[in-house]
Amino acid sequence: MYSFKNDYSEGAHPRILNALMESNLVQEDGYGEDQFSRKAVELLKEKMGRTDVDIYLLSGGTQTNLIAISAFLRPHEAAMAASTGHILGHETGAIEATGHKILSIEAENGKLTPSHVQAVLDGHPDEHMVKPKLVYISNSTEIGSIYKKSELEQLSDFCKKNKLILYMDGARLGSALCSEENDIQLSDLPTLVDAFYIGGTKNGALIGEALVICRDSLKEDFRYHMKQKGALLAKGRLLGIQFLELFRDNLFFEMAMHANKMATLLREEISKANIQFLTHSPSNQIFPILPNAFITELEKKYSFHIWEKVDSDHSAIRLVTSWATKEDEVVALIEDLKKYK
Repeated sequence: MYSFKNDYSEGAHPRILNALMESNLVQEDGYGEDQFSRKAVELLKEKMGRTDVDIYLLSGGTQTNLIAISAFLRPHEAAMAASTGHILGHETGAIEATGHKILSIEAENGKLTPSHVQAVLDGHPDEHMVKPKLVYISNSTEIGSIYKKSELEQLSDFCKKNKLILYMDGARLGSALCSEENDIQLSDLPTLVDAFYIGGTKNGALIGEALVICRDSLKEDFRYHMKQKGALLAKGRLLGIQFLELFRDNLFFEMAMHANKMATLLREEISKANIQFLTHSPSNQIFPILPNAFITELEKKYSFHIWEKVDSDHSAIRLVTSWATKEDEVVALIEDLKKYK
């Protein structure tokens, strides 16, 4: 049984494990004040060419989203997200539990546009409703699509004009930035969004996300929010060491490129077999549509998610590749998928 269920089935890249072992007996301060975390923050600022951002290392994506969004919003304010957004369907009401409503938007291919957001603003005109304030997007999205630079620029301009907060979930940012269709650089993001995070958990780290806060008005007291919600780790060094290793050279991007390469191989060969896809996803997640009976046969050899029922006889499955996905397993899956005809 080989898993294509997610991109965190394996532990971590050996270099990260080695770095953790080599530094294991070095005594350090806690709560992110250690030398490794400080160096990691400076390194990330250097990679982005920005010294005016605040960066915090947190352990996971849901934790990062709930702390950031609840910190950025006032009690009467709400977030907006595509109906496929992670904060809506896969975080157990974490944002709502902090007292903030999420306004769901039906969006083609999982991506929000200014017209989507304008419609929500028009539908919430006064104080008798929550005030839409934060636009939540992810790159890549929950269904594998990515934002092009022009799309993000349009959304960014709209949010600035309407005094909205634009927040990007970057759990799979590595895959998005390394997609063959991508035209955004990491250094572009601080000018385009108000806050975003760089996902390590789904790109070869044991745990870890690096939250980047770009707008000055969102920065105040953020460590208080982290501490109050249990995210200020005593052994914060564990996160700092990993991000130092990820970004001291191109390891972060090399791992994302491998994941994308394996997904591209799957996508191209599946297309040749005339199998249709639920959505266009040029990242490390793909969603082929298959007969239900054939899916049952595939489940005897492979692990994956059945994503969505398409009709009474067909469903879309989600196949996810990672930094550690083996090419021979991809080839084996391709050969099995070709048999369904």
